[in-house]
Amino acid sequence: MTKTTSKDLDFNGLGISPSILKQLKKLNFNIPTPIQHQSIPIAIKGQDMMGIAQTGTGKTLAFGIPMLQIVQANNSAGLVVLPTRELAAQVDQSLKTLGSAFGIRTAILIGGTPIEPQMRALNKRPHVIIATPGRLIDHINRKRAILSNVKILVLDEADRMLDMGFEPDIKRILAAIPAGRRQTMLFSATMPMKITKLAEGYLRSPIRVEVAPAGSTAKSIEQEVFIIPKPKKLSLLDSLLSEYKERVLVFSRTKHGAKKITRTLNSLGHKAAEIHSNRSLTQRTRALKDFKSGAVRVLIATDIASRGIDVKDIELVINYDLPEQAEDYVHRIGRTGRAGKKGKAISFVAPDQKRDLFLIERLVRVKLPIKPLPEMKEHISIPKEPIRRSFVGRGSRSASGRSTGGRSGRSGRSSRPSRPNKPAKSSGGFKSRRRRPGKSARNKTSQ
Repeated sequence: MTKTTSKDLDFNGLGISPSILKQLKKLNFNIPTPIQHQSIPIAIKGQDMMGIAQTGTGKTLAFGIPMLQIVQANNSAGLVVLPTRELAAQVDQSLKTLGSAFGIRTAILIGGTPIEPQMRALNKRPHVIIATPGRLIDHINRKRAILSNVKILVLDEADRMLDMGFEPDIKRILAAIPAGRRQTMLFSATMPMKITKLAEGYLRSPIRVEVAPAGSTAKSIEQEVFIIPKPKKLSLLDSLLSEYKERVLVFSRTKHGAKKITRTLNSLGHKAAEIHSNRSLTQRTRALKDFKSGAVRVLIATDIASRGIDVKDIELVINYDLPEQAEDYVHRIGRTGRAGKKGKAISFVAPDQKRDLFLIERLVRVKLPIKPLPEMKEHISIPKEPIRRSFVGRGSRSASGRSTGGRSGRSGRSSRPSRPNKPAKSSGGFKSRRRRPGKSARNKTSQ
């Protein structure tokens, strides 16, 4: 294991090319974070690695800088696979910002959005693809994403992808890239045994970089617990939101719970929005935008969407429900107290959840203080969900907000045949194949 140092160093001396150093300086990135300082020299040398660091410590640049440098030098392609759309969008923006100065093209392949624009982006042979597993597999099945030219692969938040059931997809993606020329990096805030086994099977003598013990939380985060019966949770939440006036992030275990909490808070005068897998990408993007701008003060999220929440100055994180897995507690509360700033995390624990609390305390190696309950309203009524009419027809939306036509399945695959695209003249990057009308599936044009 590589040990961290507290010595402040700049990006010089890490093996970064002059052109990237110049762009980093222009973007006011002057001092690398510990995970960046330790990971970049290893990755630039082409070695496989496993990076473990708390959320918000700069993992994107830790793998992004070496990826852009290797792709630029070798006229090859890079691939980043992540669990959620929001996280993919953030990584795409970071790599675009850093790589635009020297002509790096990216393409983002995520579900919940039309597939045709993604096909057009692939035809332009991007240097780097940022993708969620399901949508990437969809493009592989369509023979539009050809991964034989991938030189460097990053699996970011790999533990979350396995928790979400993407292990078969990940193994198929790994099998589609020639192992002899592939550099593979795993990054995550935790490294459970199943990730270690995945690394043993697909990484070549990986170097482990760990800037904090697995499961550790930032010292800048104050943590506390309320023991509270389930029927009184909404009253306690209302009381806390009246006390804390800045941005508050609330975690619910279920999508139904997130909807109920959001509806109730808005009825009480707290401006709130929800983000979970039942919301469309447009709705999720709007909720994050409103949360960042202050249009809404409270954001209610489930764990499946939590990895994509990168918002500055979140004053408080509230675990309305404890997570199903203790490791998710680390990811949740890591949304506050970022970049050394002070933050606070409060967890609601039902009387019958003492063992769940014990497992969290054992993971983070901290005894969480139990606080007395504040004054609360005796009872809070939950508003009924408004009934929405649904009209069945092509492209219409049901009461749940899901489209009844146009796209279906988790990949968002179009029910209509895609129109052929003109080949783009460019060099380097990914190969892409198109099917032409009247041609057999085996007669493919390499882009």
